[in-house]
Amino acid sequence: AAATQPQPELHIRSHAKAKYEAVALVMASAQRLGLNKLGIVGSEQFVN
Repeated sequence: AAATQPQPELHIRSHAKAKYEAVALVMASAQRLGLNKLGIVGSEQFVN
């Protein structure tokens, strides 16, 4: 997917009880693989 032009967007929807650290790890892994268009869907659970 990273080599596709234009690069697709990766939308991550986590489980309601997922810790932010776990979601951040997934996003960091995707970035290391070359995916740059990332977003968290339903990120309200991470807002204090």
